[in-house]
Amino acid sequence: MPRFKLTVEYDGTGFVGWQRQETGPSVQQALEEAIARFCGHPVTVSGAGRTDAGVHALGQCAHVDLDKPWEAERVREACNFHLRPAAVSVLDAQPMDDDFHARFSATGRSYRYLILNRQGPPALLADRVWWLARALDADAMQEAAQRLVGRHDFTSFRSAQCQAKSPVKTLDRLAVRRTGEAGDCIEIAAEARSFLHNQVRAMVGTLERVGAGKWSPDHVSAALAARDRAAAGPNAPPHGLYLTGVTY
Repeated sequence: MPRFKLTVEYDGTGFVGWQRQETGPSVQQALEEAIARFCGHPVTVSGAGRTDAGVHALGQCAHVDLDKPWEAERVREACNFHLRPAAVSVLDAQPMDDDFHARFSATGRSYRYLILNRQGPPALLADRVWWLARALDADAMQEAAQRLVGRHDFTSFRSAQCQAKSPVKTLDRLAVRRTGEAGDCIEIAAEARSFLHNQVRAMVGTLERVGAGKWSPDHVSAALAARDRAAAGPNAPPHGLYLTGVTY
């Protein structure tokens, strides 16, 4: 059966997450149902990673096996036709070898977290940023973020429900900067081969404490060394998080 790689964008608002669940609509379910409508048989869509409820994606990758060698453009167009009105879009479809796997063939994943740091609440981005009215020191957050870059035991930034075999991961990049014309947005970019469940949100929640002046960068180092989830900051809200890309 021909295998296709799909590059997918979605608004996570209203979804229970990527993975199909009994508790509500998922992105995986939306894609599987859309593809089944045009190809005429049930399919299983495998994603590069599982995003939580409310988390968005600009470049999620997935693969699916179809019954015949459809033209890639036809696959993309048919997916998008049958996905409507769900907030999911297939940006690209490519035929792949049978040994390609969206999750296990991936060599890197990148995330972006957006904080709107201003007094007025968002009118247009309410479900797409973490709004914080109190002023944050982005330079201090950037300094603290570098304490987490490298190969570490990230138990302090791992969900209790995480199914990864080991808490040891290599964080290739964690960068904090102010963006936007008014400088009222803080963007946090994270890159690694793979992440633990809730790792990015836990890191962002910890960096927010530094930006707010409650913690110093040394506190972040101590939290990492503690290997205890209670030692780090809380998870940042899911709606500010975006899976921006997967590399192979």
